[in-house]
Parts: sequence; C-alpha cells; structure tokens
Amino acid sequence: MKLRVARHTASLQPVVDFYCSVLGLQVLGSFNDHDGYDGVFLGLPGLGWHLEFTQSSEEPVHQPDEDDLLVFYLSDVTDQIAIVERYEAFGGIVLEAKNPYWNSNGATIADPDGFRIVIAIAKTT
Repeated sequence: MKLRVARHTASLQPVVDFYCSVLGLQVLGSFNDHDGYDGVFLGLPGLGWHLEFTQSSEEPVHQPDEDDLLVFYLSDVTDQIAIVERYEAFGGIVLEAKNPYWNSNGATIADPDGFRIVIAIAKTT
C-alpha cells in the first residue's frame, strides 16, 4: 500500500519552498496545466508515501484548526532541532500545541497555508 496526501493551495511555490527547505523533502515529480491544475509531489525517494500540492485558478477553502496535524516522526533529536532551526530561519515561530501531548513529545510548526506539522521523536519501546 502507498499513501498520497493531497491538498490544494493558493501558494504553491511558498509551500514547496517550505517543505523542501524546512523539512528536507524533495520534489519527486510535478505537472503543469493538467486540466487546469499545476502540482508537485514531495517526499523522500523510496518511501511508500508522498505529499501532493496543487494550485489552480480556483481558490482553496481551508479552515485548518489546531488539531489538524501532519506528524513526522524522526529517530534522532538532533534532526528535530535542525528542522526547528531551519523553520525559525525561514521566519516561523514554534507554536503551542492544543493537545498537550505534542508539547511534551514534539515541536509544532505551521506551513505557509497555516496547517500544523508536528516534528516528533519516535519512541523506541
């Protein structure tokens, strides 16, 4: 099984810049003017998942709330620190999570569309 998470945006290039520069994802593919949509696939090669972002002449209608989360689990705290530092250099401020679990077990950031992302350390139990 593979997973694609797709979302429409009005700011395709800022979203791509964020996910690549801050999270370290790579452009796996893209398309232009496919039935009126431009899009990009972001992820890491060889994994069974990727993110797809599309843009068209139609504006998205999003209302992300504080519990709409995309969670990335890392194996090393130094990687988490590096992502937070890149996020802050990108102009972001680490957010207080609504769910207290994420304040203790991760760092919450937001992408250019206001969707929250948690950078957490995978627990080894």
